[in-house]
Amino acid sequence: MKVKASPVLAVFILLISCSRSNNLLLGRVETKVGDHRVVVTDCYRTSVPPSQTLGPDEFRFMPCRDADIRIQGGLLTVNGVGYGHINRADSVLVDHGIVSVRP
Repeated sequence: MKVKASPVLAVFILLISCSRSNNLLLGRVETKVGDHRVVVTDCYRTSVPPSQTLGPDEFRFMPCRDADIRIQGGLLTVNGVGYGHINRADSVLVDHGIVSVRP
């Protein structure tokens, strides 16, 4: 006897896997990294590791293999490329590999 998964059940499972910090449907991940709100798109994971505090002013967030965000002494680095100084509480968006910083 074969059991078929209900489309309603599939939608329910997808909806419960979505939250403000991790939206599996849209591939969007959001978290606080130090004083900064960081959003990464094109990141389809069911669970996302938390940001790490490496020192008093050094943070790392790697929600996906191709998104490695580091903030050290106010300097932003994404995937090994420096993006300069960011101010306290600036937000960072990594959208399909394009990095934007907003106050």
